[in-house]
Amino acid sequence: MLEELIVAGFGGQGVLSLGMTLAYAGMVENKEISWMPSYGPEMRGGTANCMVSVSSNKISSPIISRFDSAIVLNQPSMDKFADKLKPGGLLLYESANIFKINTRTDIEIIGIPAITEALLMKNAKIMNIIILGAYLQLKPIVKKESILEALKKVLPEKYHHLLEINRQALEKGAELVKNLKEQAVH
Repeated sequence: MLEELIVAGFGGQGVLSLGMTLAYAGMVENKEISWMPSYGPEMRGGTANCMVSVSSNKISSPIISRFDSAIVLNQPSMDKFADKLKPGGLLLYESANIFKINTRTDIEIIGIPAITEALLMKNAKIMNIIILGAYLQLKPIVKKESILEALKKVLPEKYHHLLEINRQALEKGAELVKNLKEQAVH
């Protein structure tokens, strides 16, 4: 098993922490991982992305030019990375922030209203975990329990009281995808 993923958006959307959490979860499960962040000079509002590889075998390089999956949280990321997905890949995007959707027919494209749901849960900062829950529902490369264990390492201890809302966010993301899939069938 090898999953090569790009997570991309604006700084402040939790792009790097989403990727780091996924990487730590892979480590919890004794998988081979690679996490390579990239961001502009601005802390918030600039572009940010990270490449994450999770594998059952050694990873030859952390640099990826074609991806199995992309999680995109803003329009510039959609424009930049959608065409870098391998045929048969998954493009998961934040549907409240992106209006011009890529039209490729050889990949699966799914929009999730993660920020809307995060606001309904009264915590905008869990948007990235909602979309991570959606991603893991579609591609269960690590267990949700491993994500929760990883969050204990990624979140500073002063934020460990937020672990429960992050668990709920993972579940919400999974539920959103299940509902979308059910609607597509009917």
